[in-house]
Amino acid sequence: MKKTLKTVCALSLTGLLLFSLGGCGGDKKENARPATQKLTIYWGALEDFMAADVAAFEKETGIKVTAVRMSSGETLQRLKAEKDAPKASVWFGGPADGQIQAKADGLLEKYVSPNAAKIPDRFRDRDGFWTGVYVGYLGFASNGKLLKEKNLEPPKNWNDLLKPEYKGQIVMPNPKSSGTGYTLLASMFQLRGEEDALEYMTKLDKQMKNYQKSGSAPAKMAGQGECLIGISFLHDAIKFREGGMKDLILTHPSEGTGYEVGAVSLIKGGPDQEAAKRFIDWCLTAKAQEIGQTVGSYQFLTHPDAKPPKQADELKGIKLIKYNFLWAGRHRDEVVNKWEKAIGK
Repeated sequence: MKKTLKTVCALSLTGLLLFSLGGCGGDKKENARPATQKLTIYWGALEDFMAADVAAFEKETGIKVTAVRMSSGETLQRLKAEKDAPKASVWFGGPADGQIQAKADGLLEKYVSPNAAKIPDRFRDRDGFWTGVYVGYLGFASNGKLLKEKNLEPPKNWNDLLKPEYKGQIVMPNPKSSGTGYTLLASMFQLRGEEDALEYMTKLDKQMKNYQKSGSAPAKMAGQGECLIGISFLHDAIKFREGGMKDLILTHPSEGTGYEVGAVSLIKGGPDQEAAKRFIDWCLTAKAQEIGQTVGSYQFLTHPDAKPPKQADELKGIKLIKYNFLWAGRHRDEVVNKWEKAIGK
């Protein structure tokens, strides 16, 4: 009997994209569970990645999944608000900095998946509260057509962003709401030191066209010609270029850039803990990690046996800073507050 997959609903709720996909019918599998088992996930990666992963997991396990797309800042606020009665059991995706803070705030439950043993130590929490699934590099996405019209070159280092000719033409994610934006801010603190970083971010603020809630939005806006330069993770820019935004030019700061480890974790006190652990086990397999690239998510992968997307080859060799995830996670609120105070917002 053929297995079928029904899309139960896809709707917007308070600016959040909600996917709920249910598996039903079909031939039985040894690892299948009763159709009544369900799971709710707070999701930090892109929507089509979310839909593909949910569909594959439901098909394999029979567990009905509801996934809510939110940025890291939104997820943290939601978990704090729901601390006494969590509505979800898994946090997937977005930079691990947010999950490090959630761990410190007592919002996560320790869970060491048996599949985590194959994930390199640098991509997982030493105490077992989160495990990395993918890795993405921060950089610049510029609109080549606009650059040509203005007789400009794309930025090649962080200071280039301060050039007068770029004034009012740069978009970046807001560090308060976006994990991508916070990765940029924490990278500046680690690369330059606090005083110089705040001075730089104050100057950069004067170059901004606007700040976006979503980490992928700046690259998309650059691809659509709505801005000259977008600061985003470069795998998002590749996705938009592959999807038809051919004017996108990707560059990266020569002095080094920050990066994310997109992680998965178990929410403390959340419902359906058995299903949640099964999802974590599943997404740490090589097979599951390779799903994202089928829908344009071109991050590097943490499982050593997973085949990375060929589209990410151009990112190999980019100079990275020694990004300290523990520091970034533990000081998130403090760093964001200092940034807001410095730029007067």
